[in-house]
Amino acid sequence: MLKEFVRKRSIHVCIVNTGGCNGCDIEIVSCLAPRYDIEQYGIFVHNNPREADVLLVTGPVTLPWKERLKEIYEKTPEPKIVVAVGACALSGGIFKEGHVVGGVDKVIPVDAKIPGCPPRPSEIIEAILKVGPDALAMKEKMIKEKLRKGKAVI
Repeated sequence: MLKEFVRKRSIHVCIVNTGGCNGCDIEIVSCLAPRYDIEQYGIFVHNNPREADVLLVTGPVTLPWKERLKEIYEKTPEPKIVVAVGACALSGGIFKEGHVVGGVDKVIPVDAKIPGCPPRPSEIIEAILKVGPDALAMKEKMIKEKLRKGKAVI
């Protein structure tokens, strides 16, 4: 019961790295450090896309990751919120000449874009806090609709 209460009011994020230099990943991980402490805002990081409200995608989408990213997107529960982090995730960045499809938006729909190489942790937190409440509101609405229809909600 407590887990359900906290789950409804928290933003759960899954980090997906589709290639690149890991600069954006380092900045995301620094969001977990005491200086930024994203958990104080109710943002929790998971490795499982089935538990995520928001997908944070970093790096250019390489050819091997194209289908895999689509699969991960499909495994994410509704509402599917995607945030593209960094120049590589937006346009392919410095890697766009290689075996790269391009930015994340060429493979899956993107709700928020964070430019920079790499973007600052404060910008990443700000973007999550802008799209996160929308995801929670849509999820709450979906749960209420299912309850009205008499379907079980897990």
